[in-house]
This record gives sequence, C-alpha cells and structure tokens, in this order.
Amino acid sequence: MTTNKTKIFIDGQHGTTGLQILDRLKDRPDIELLELPEADRKDIGKRAEIAKAADIAVLCLPDAAAKELVAALGDSDTVVIDASTAHRVADGWTYGFPELTRDHRKKLLASNRISNPGCYPTGAIAILRPLVDAGLVRADATPAVFGVSGYTGGGKELIAVHEQPGVEPFGLYGLELTHKHVPEMKKYSGLKHSPLFVPSVGHYAQGMLITVPITRDITTKQLSARDVHGVLKDYYAGETFVPVRPLADRAWLERDRFLRADRLIDTNTMELAVYGNEAEGNVLAVASLDNLGKGASGAAVQCINLKTGVDETTGLAVAPVAVAA
Repeated sequence: MTTNKTKIFIDGQHGTTGLQILDRLKDRPDIELLELPEADRKDIGKRAEIAKAADIAVLCLPDAAAKELVAALGDSDTVVIDASTAHRVADGWTYGFPELTRDHRKKLLASNRISNPGCYPTGAIAILRPLVDAGLVRADATPAVFGVSGYTGGGKELIAVHEQPGVEPFGLYGLELTHKHVPEMKKYSGLKHSPLFVPSVGHYAQGMLITVPITRDITTKQLSARDVHGVLKDYYAGETFVPVRPLADRAWLERDRFLRADRLIDTNTMELAVYGNEAEGNVLAVASLDNLGKGASGAAVQCINLKTGVDETTGLAVAPVAVAA
C-alpha cells in the first residue's frame, strides 16, 4: 500500500455482511472508506471505477454481480475479497481462511484475489483438513457434516421470514444434497468426493454449530477421541481465533448438557471441541462460531488486516475461552 491510509471500497455495504464489515472498519484511523452515491450503486462502470481506485475492494454481492465486477476489473492490482460463493473454488483465487495450513498466510499475502469462506465450510474444513492431512481421515471418504445456523445466514429474505409470526422453530434444508457450500468443503478439506452435508436453520438470529462424526468408515484406522483431539490441538496451536477446547470439555455446556449455538456471536472466534464414546469407538468433532463473524464479515476483516500488515485481531473481538493444555 502506498498511502498512509488503506482505501477500501465495500460493494454491497448495505447487505447483512456488508453492514457488519462496515461496522468493523468505520472507526479505524488506518482505513479510508470509499463510497458510491446511492444512484450509482447499480452502475457497473462507476462501481468498477471506484473499485480500481481502492487498495482493497470487498464484494458483498450476489454471485452474478460479483462475477460482473471482477470481469470489469480485469487485471487491476486492486485486492479483491469476494464474500459471495462465485470464486471460492475458482482458479487464481486464494481461500480466505488464514488458518487453513501453516503456510496459507503466505499465499494470502501473495494474492490479490481472495475468496471469503462460507460459514458452514469454515467449521467443517477446520475439523476435516487437519485429519486428512494427518492421514487419519481417508481422502476418498464421504464424511457427514451437520450444521445449524441462525437465520441471519440467509440474508434479508430469510430475516424477513423469521420476523413474522408462525415461522418454523427449526428446519432442515438442502435436502437435494447440492448446497452451494459443498464444493469448497470438498476442495479445502482435501477430499476427493463431496461430503454429505445437512444444514439447518433455527429460529434465532446469530450463531452456528457444525458437527462432524469421525466414524470408522471414513478413517484409516480406529481412532479415539484423544487421537482426534490431539491432531486438532497441535494443528491450531498458537492460533488466536481457532482455540481447541480441552478434551470432552463440559465447562461450556448449559446445565452440563446443552451446547448453545449463539455463544460466540459478535466475535471472530471459532472454538473446536471433541467428544467420544470409547466403549463404542465413536468420536464427534464440533465447531462453534458466529455465522456473521468468523463465518463471514470477521473473516473478511481478518484478511484485510493480514493484507495491510496490522495485527490480525484489529477491529475483531476475541472470545475468552478455555484452551486445551
């Protein structure tokens, strides 16, 4: 960056993710926010012009609109962080999960095209990638991934539905098994086949849980909960935003039994935990995060921080958590 302040343009700043990113950046003295007049918001020429004038353009748009702006930018040096699904598995784009591998931050620093991760995949990949890399989960396996999210993950349309009386308290969706998050789960988990992903939405605003059963049919050998926990703990050692809780931790449970999905809202923290039934040889890995935080806007701001050379926690809340020793 050549100026004292980093110029950032948020295209789509009035949507759910855009508003959250704006809120995390608006008071920062190191950032100058570029804005378009309301009348120009749908003018691709004006949008491309201001994006080219920015150091970083953050796209909080539908897939088609994101692709249109990227095409209009051509080979511009502007760093693009795309929060849509349009480029998450596209060639030439770097996945915006800094904790993906030990050297992934270097790849992000070298890239000017960054795809912001989806909320569900953030948790699923955080669990599966270390186990695949360690040779404990087979790359040719088909893991099951289950998730529940607050309704804000569905954007303005789903928010409007849940603000009406009589809405379902909980529901599964994606039953055709072609959810738009599956391709990135497959690619960045290191899998050869798509996982079986079953998402759901609860009648609450924010927060998310992802669970991945580590079953005999997907592993290369019989694993204990301690085995799985040890791999995750070592993989994320020192990572501020991805703490691994103590094995079979009950301290974060409500009434010693229930894990709330909304416990990490308004933070960029994603906690991982592992539970098991040793007698049956069953293991369950859990990720807890804010679908609008580490699962969306917080991840984008973390990448902005990385690209601008400031501390990755700048402007982001870190939850106080118990970490495995």
